[in-house]
Amino acid sequence: MSMTRYDVVIVGTGHGGAQAAIALRQNGFEGSIQMIGRDANPPYERPPLSKEYLAGEKPFERILIRPAQFWADKDIGLTLGETVSKIEPELKEVVLGSGERVGYGRLIWSAGGDARRLSCPGSHLDGVHAVRDRRDVQNLKADLDAGARKFVVIGGGYIGLEAAAVLRKLECEVTLVEAEDRLLSRVAGEDMSRFFAEEHRRQGVDVRLGCQVERLEGEERVTGVTLADGETIACDAVVAGIGIVPSVGPLIAAGAAGANGVDVSDTCHTSLEKVYAIGDCAAHANPYANGAVVRLESVQNANDMATTVAKAICGDPQPYDAMPWFWSNQYDLKLQTAGLSVDYDTTVLRGNPEERSFSVIYLRDGVVIAVDAVNRTKDYAQGGKLVKARAQVAPELLMDTDVPLKEML
Repeated sequence: MSMTRYDVVIVGTGHGGAQAAIALRQNGFEGSIQMIGRDANPPYERPPLSKEYLAGEKPFERILIRPAQFWADKDIGLTLGETVSKIEPELKEVVLGSGERVGYGRLIWSAGGDARRLSCPGSHLDGVHAVRDRRDVQNLKADLDAGARKFVVIGGGYIGLEAAAVLRKLECEVTLVEAEDRLLSRVAGEDMSRFFAEEHRRQGVDVRLGCQVERLEGEERVTGVTLADGETIACDAVVAGIGIVPSVGPLIAAGAAGANGVDVSDTCHTSLEKVYAIGDCAAHANPYANGAVVRLESVQNANDMATTVAKAICGDPQPYDAMPWFWSNQYDLKLQTAGLSVDYDTTVLRGNPEERSFSVIYLRDGVVIAVDAVNRTKDYAQGGKLVKARAQVAPELLMDTDVPLKEML
């Protein structure tokens, strides 16, 4: 079988892969670029999947990262609906699921992750959904179109909460089950967790905290969710938002270092020669996480890592040092986060949650390390500058809503 070789092969057509190709061209790279993605669609945005796309407010064409013609115009090849099953670093080749071999000068791994699947009995039943790619949401929409109106959402992170909000907007009955004793337990403090639990309950969601799922009921299709205490919640469908599993199997099998994902340097290089990794699957020492090795599942991280790799390939290596930021839309609430609240020891509540516009500021050893802002864009933007500056600000001053955060730099 004949083999094609490219100067740069990018595995993954999500935000990171698309931005890597774009940034290479923006930085003057004139070599051949080929993107390989298991998704059958050209690169598209993932965050709207659990928001505007699921709600039917945005057609697919409006969530494309670039118009389809863009890639041809920039001489960027797309191999869609194809997986990479093996990497042979000594030959600088990847083997596709079809058996075809593709050679590379440099390889950028941006395969992201797979939605973590439920492991309990019944998880194989029809009507059990993830929200990771377009096909997932199309399947969920098909159930809605077929009359599904009673849902159990498993997982109280961003994806679960956003899906619950959209399903309520579509006038569905929603029960949300979270194993921890609060929502957003991995990413936010207790003030924020409490606020979103109360908000979802106010919107009609039956929020169950500290609940373990024992099994899913049904023969061919799910009909209920049984909890560890024996209660069964009847449903027409289930949405599982319980995180992702990094898609790094071929990298690790090829000898790349990594435990939770694949380890990368400050220029996103793996331990394999000429192989980079970016985005959700890339574990890196992050200065905003107090130097801890973390994976960040965000568009910001994918895009900024992609730019870091493009600069390195183009001969201008610069260490990755971007401030993490995230956002989540639920009902008429916009949660914006700057920084990482890893190992915080103090929180400051700025504003009144009852007014549905407030912020929580996180400090460690007196230094501002993160800001969560609900419907307070100025606090988010100005608080981000405090995070970048590693500013030390007295909590009583941060609490004073009459003083803009920008004046505390």
